[in-house]
Amino acid sequence: MTAPILLRAGDPGLAAHAAVFGSRPSPSLDGLLGELEAAGLDGRGGAGFPVHRKLAAVARASARGGAPIVVGNGSEGEPLSAKDRVLLQRAPHLVLDGLLICAEALGSDEAHLVVHADARSVAERALAERSDAGIVRLHVADHGFVGGEASALVAGVSGRPGVPSDRIVRLAERGLRRRPTLVQNVESLAQVAVIARTGADRHRSRGRAGDAGTRLVSVSTPGETPIVLEVDGGTAIAEILTATGVTRDPAAALVGGFHGTWLPREALDAALSPRGLAEWGASPGSGVLHVLSGGDCGIRATADMLAFLAAASARQCGPCLNGLPAIAGSMRALAAGRDTRDELRRLAGLVDGRGACAHPDGTVRLLRSALTVFADDAQAHTEGRCRAGRRVRS
Repeated sequence: MTAPILLRAGDPGLAAHAAVFGSRPSPSLDGLLGELEAAGLDGRGGAGFPVHRKLAAVARASARGGAPIVVGNGSEGEPLSAKDRVLLQRAPHLVLDGLLICAEALGSDEAHLVVHADARSVAERALAERSDAGIVRLHVADHGFVGGEASALVAGVSGRPGVPSDRIVRLAERGLRRRPTLVQNVESLAQVAVIARTGADRHRSRGRAGDAGTRLVSVSTPGETPIVLEVDGGTAIAEILTATGVTRDPAAALVGGFHGTWLPREALDAALSPRGLAEWGASPGSGVLHVLSGGDCGIRATADMLAFLAAASARQCGPCLNGLPAIAGSMRALAAGRDTRDELRRLAGLVDGRGACAHPDGTVRLLRSALTVFADDAQAHTEGRCRAGRRVRS
């Protein structure tokens, strides 16, 4: 692994941050948009939407009327991710720089930072150290898995229940208090802070396979705390696993978290980048790599994840209220030896694309990839066997 950029200060204090990164720059909106577009920075919260396009959309909406608001999302409700907490614990001032750079460029006088409870104390200390962060209000996330979705996050900040809004709501046009609202993941904001200082060319000098810059990655195996490291964009998954040493016998990997995609062993030489994962129907998502070895059962692991996702729903639409529990139950039955594969495919078709938010879609993505990658395991379960050596109860 090469030297980190986001995590290089080594200390969360303002003095260490200033010694490494210098003072916060104040680029114009046009200047910032140009550098971010040239850098090719995509969002690091899961969806991978280009950062400059989000910023530009809020700027356009603000020009039509309504002072913009900026929200930093460090809620991190994804069970397999720890990167945002580590970033906030080690480089909170880089995140605050990015938040304030975006707010200033947009002409905003209000910003919010939502953090996981584990990062609260360091975020409070960082805000207390600064004289330029008076517009920033700190919030501690308490809304669970779906509460990290952008519209749910904005609802929580406003004091309402932290559940997602209808898909047609565009936060860039009508977000917090019906004002244009920019929501960016905290890693995205840290990247903005670096690019605003060093420029797009410097950003693009790191990375491989068309994936510029660096990425924070959370790597784990079942039952273990994720290891977080910063890697060059486009680094091969196998290289990341070797660097962390999490397993010597990878059989499959989940990329992107609980709303992500299972990859077979032969895909682990692929680059952890949008381009590198496209042929496998996957994307880096939130930077999660969860690895199973030959002794782990992919069917049982997926059944546990689907049960979690069913319980984590906002229960505000039919697909979440009825569809996800049915999917979770059918997957548990498959893990126990019943052949429910056709029923699972039928349920997936009924749920996909029909929810009030993208939670059902992400759940179906996980399910479909499991039925493909663990096809032999599923067949074995229907025959009363588990290829990982686990007991199957019919």
